[in-house]
Amino acid sequence: MWSGTVDSIHIAPAAKAPTQAVNEVQAVPGAGLAGDRYFLKQGTFFKPEPDFELTLIEAEAIEAAAREYKVTLAPGETRRNVVTRGVPLNHLVGRDFVIGDVKIHGIRLCEPCSHLEAIAGVPVIKAYRHRGGLRAQILSQGVIRVGDVVRG
Repeated sequence: MWSGTVDSIHIAPAAKAPTQAVNEVQAVPGAGLAGDRYFLKQGTFFKPEPDFELTLIEAEAIEAAAREYKVTLAPGETRRNVVTRGVPLNHLVGRDFVIGDVKIHGIRLCEPCSHLEAIAGVPVIKAYRHRGGLRAQILSQGVIRVGDVVRG
C-alpha cells in the first residue's frame, strides 16, 4: 500500500487557454472537473469518454524532466489537472484509487504530444515520454483539494 498527496490543481476555461491554479475543484462523474475545458466540452481533444475527465502528473516527473532534459515547465504548463507527489501513476492504469474522498479509475497513460509541445513552446515529447501522467475516470462526486491524500 502507498499514499501520496495532491501538490496542485490546474484547470483551463477553454482549449489552449492558460491553466489556472485552484485550491480545490468539484469532481463530477461523467463530466470532469467543474470549470475545466473538458468539463465545458471545449478541450482540444474532447470526446465524451471517461479518459477525458481527469488528468494527473507526478511532481517528480516534472522535476526529472527539468533535471535530465533541461525542460522546465511550471506544473500548470504540463496541461494536467492534478499534480501529485509520491503517487506511482503509471502503475494505476486499470486500477481504482482515491483522492481525498473522490474515487478514481486509472484508464491509460497520458503521453506527451506535439500539441502540448506547441503550447508549451519547449521540446516535451522526449522529456515526458512514459512519465507524462495518467488519464482517469471520476467514479464518485466530491471535492479534490490541494493537500489531499492520494491512496490506492
